[in-house]
Amino acid sequence: MSFDKFVNKAKNLADDPKVRDKLNSEKAEKASDSILDKAAGVAESLTNGKHTEKIQKARDAADRAVGTDGNSGNEQSENENTARERPDEGRRDDQGGPRP
Repeated sequence: MSFDKFVNKAKNLADDPKVRDKLNSEKAEKASDSILDKAAGVAESLTNGKHTEKIQKARDAADRAVGTDGNSGNEQSENENTARERPDEGRRDDQGGPRP
């Protein structure tokens, strides 16, 4: 199967209401949380706890990106809408200062 056929099949599956319901289920949320927790635990052990806060922030960001936390796929929080309207607001540069 060529890559384009694979991509098209994945798109069709993503548009299927049954598949969408399964992906937005509580079971899928628990599975993604478990995977993210395990990945964060591995990162913690590899860094000997030196980057706990950064690891937790990355884990939480990944959870927001892939998880549902009880929201349907069509609902967006106020913060998500605001972030899309002003994507650079509140972000910091590599040295911790606000971006211009």
